[in-house]
Amino acid sequence: MSELHYILEDFDYDLPHELIAQTPLEKRDTSRLLALNADTGAMEDRHFYDILEYLNPGDAVVMNNSRVLPARLHGIRPDTGGHVEVLMLRQDHGDVWETLVKPSRKYPVGATITFGNGELTATVVGELEHGGRMIEFHYNGIFLEILEALGEMPLPPYIKEKLEDQERYQTVYSKVNGSAAAPTAGLHWTPELLKAVEDKGVKLVELTLHVGLGTFRPVEEENIEDHKMHSEFYQLSQDAADTINEVRANGGRIIATGTTSIRTLETIGSKFAGKLQADSGWTDIFIKPGYHWTVVDAFITNFHLPKSTLVMLVAAFTGRENILNAYQHAIDEKYRFFSFGDAMFIHR
Repeated sequence: MSELHYILEDFDYDLPHELIAQTPLEKRDTSRLLALNADTGAMEDRHFYDILEYLNPGDAVVMNNSRVLPARLHGIRPDTGGHVEVLMLRQDHGDVWETLVKPSRKYPVGATITFGNGELTATVVGELEHGGRMIEFHYNGIFLEILEALGEMPLPPYIKEKLEDQERYQTVYSKVNGSAAAPTAGLHWTPELLKAVEDKGVKLVELTLHVGLGTFRPVEEENIEDHKMHSEFYQLSQDAADTINEVRANGGRIIATGTTSIRTLETIGSKFAGKLQADSGWTDIFIKPGYHWTVVDAFITNFHLPKSTLVMLVAAFTGRENILNAYQHAIDEKYRFFSFGDAMFIHR
């Protein structure tokens, strides 16, 4: 079978439910780390703090500094008293946001919603598919402060446990508000480990990609070529681009933390023939087997949902058999999966 003709079932695997991590570990960098050689398929069972051994002076580690918004809001429709849940996906313009509303059928254009004690209200200004609504918010004061007071962290649906410390669903370097989900591969880094990385002579580089919930949208087309990717906003500064270009010119590796960093780097690399420069915009890049890599040499990632575009992205680097073998090894060894789970370091 040509690698360009994979079907959805080719990226499926059986995961015992009990391996889905429900809570973060007490210490971020004590997660397990499965190191996988993408060429040979060789594996090593380590811990995340061992990542230092896999990094060389002159390499660059790239991290997504996007911060998760407390984007789940509970409100009431004043005219009926009905309860509603609003999940903010992305800012469209001004105070207009793309959202998911439940129950959406009761909220046509013109419907109003009140949150809290009325310090935040909203009007439905547009209807989208799959329960999507364009909503305009109305408030006095600073929107983010109101959101921090009223909103909840939008944990993925497979996490049933309550998160005691909201900061555990943020990376330690999160700065730029805008994500509807965390760039979870970065949850393993600690300030101490990042300092040790720098002390070893490895450059730390930040970029921004605001994670949308499209990341979790299931692929429904049997022919994966027919899947339409979601768009996410990214930004790379000139300083960051210069650092990455310099590292590459000197023979260092570009090591991405997470699929969001990969999507940003490869979007810009593809756009400018392998060279990076300051850039921002929306990316709907779909990295799957057959993809020609332009920037990323190795990466850190968590274990992803079966039949997801993220499994396909990783398979584009490792080959399908190598990644499915690694996932089976992780299942056999009782690794923890998904957002609060363990990590992989994939290299050549």
